[in-house]
Amino acid sequence: DMLQVNWNVSLVLPADVLTRVSEYVPEIVEFVRKIVSNGYGYVSNGSVYFDTQRFDTSPQHSYGKLVPEAVGDQKALQEGEGDLSISADRLSEKKSQNDFALWKASKPGEPSWDSPWGKGRPGWHIECSAMAGSILGESMDIHGGGFDLRFPHHDNELAQSEAFFQNDCWVRYFLHTGHLTIAGCKMSKSLKNFITIKDALAKNTARQLRLAFLMHSWKDTLDYSANTMESAVQYEKFMNEFFLNVKDVLRAPSDLTGRFEKWEAEEAELNSSFYDRKWAVHLALCDNMDTRSAMEEMRLLVGLSNSYIAGRKSAKLRPNRLLLESIASYLTAMLKIFGAIEGSDPIGFPVGGQAVDLESTVMPYLAVLSDFREDVRKIAREQKGEVTQLFKTESVSGQPTVVKLVDKETLLREREEKKKMEEEKKRKKEEAARKKQEQEMAKLAKMKVPPCEMFRSETDKYSRFDETGFPTHDAEGKELSKGQAKKLRKLFEAQEKLHSEYLQMNGN
Repeated sequence: DMLQVNWNVSLVLPADVLTRVSEYVPEIVEFVRKIVSNGYGYVSNGSVYFDTQRFDTSPQHSYGKLVPEAVGDQKALQEGEGDLSISADRLSEKKSQNDFALWKASKPGEPSWDSPWGKGRPGWHIECSAMAGSILGESMDIHGGGFDLRFPHHDNELAQSEAFFQNDCWVRYFLHTGHLTIAGCKMSKSLKNFITIKDALAKNTARQLRLAFLMHSWKDTLDYSANTMESAVQYEKFMNEFFLNVKDVLRAPSDLTGRFEKWEAEEAELNSSFYDRKWAVHLALCDNMDTRSAMEEMRLLVGLSNSYIAGRKSAKLRPNRLLLESIASYLTAMLKIFGAIEGSDPIGFPVGGQAVDLESTVMPYLAVLSDFREDVRKIAREQKGEVTQLFKTESVSGQPTVVKLVDKETLLREREEKKKMEEEKKRKKEEAARKKQEQEMAKLAKMKVPPCEMFRSETDKYSRFDETGFPTHDAEGKELSKGQAKKLRKLFEAQEKLHSEYLQMNGN
């Protein structure tokens, strides 16, 4: 886990505390010692085991809170114990098969530390309890982990921690996340479909990966595939274009009363939708943190805002700046909460990692360049010349040019995407033309065949024909039935019509 975080903190946000088991062995030893002194652990052959039966029969405790039906599942327990599980001939070390190791006596050559019970190493579950207990104390609000860790790992964590702290609420809420699959298959080194965060970041940005996670339920399986990431990329682009459009509206010249623009029916309608969508986002997050529904509600809000902007501009009216600023600020705040926006810019995604300074410094110059560009375009149109586009702007006939500040990578990526789309469009057009030509050639070849010859080549089906070339007997010499002859007659007559068209095309 440490290696994963160190690779790219740009994707995995840094934790407040990072712990290593090797640094917490003294705390682990003390944790085990107190569990034993509290009466819920026992020493056997140099190892220390947790007494599940003693714990479960205690009035203030219960074992297997998360998955009670799995208690006694030896296969699950052995998988959970991993290398610390004991062989069948040493099961006598434990009072019950359900008991698990708190401290395991080390074999020769294995890692080991000194303890009151001899040289050994921590149990599979005790590490988490000791480290979390050292930092968070006797209880915590939320404990996360994969769905497959519920039993035995988390159930055993709960039991040993509550045995140590002598309470019944070490964790108030567990969040068990769904599995990650790669193109529909479980991620596995054996299947050679294993992908690291470093590999994923070579294809997509950290924000795009976060958006992909947010667009799916945290408790369900997430499939990492091209389609999944393309959806996230398009969501990012959709939101970013809205933020850029709002910034352009806010940059437009405004008099002192610009923030007191009168609301018409369109503003009132958009504002009502704004509050409806905010409430829907709130309800979604209250419903088991349903970020998928929340993201869809935010997408819908952007769509409504875009329609409002387009409607006002088409009517040669200025969109209400304060209303759009409120909507864009809300969306930005939500994406910041979700970890999809970093920085202090009140609106939108940061540009080049330093959004505020870059925006305030560069945009005045871009505005001048935009005006200059408009003048050059006007001259070019009058002289029917061509002008090279210097930076990203968007123009609609009869309306002021929209200036959008984006970073270099975004411009290059959009240019590459446009090039790929044009190439794909050209390829599809050529493919369609080729198929059409092949179909026409095939039709022409079929039209050339006289009806008297169309069946004679099929000697594997027919053996005798009448004077017109129409088959009368099958390959075995049996006369064709009326039903067979009727079907063949339709084909024969259709070929007569085709061949007649061919002869007329070629002047008989």
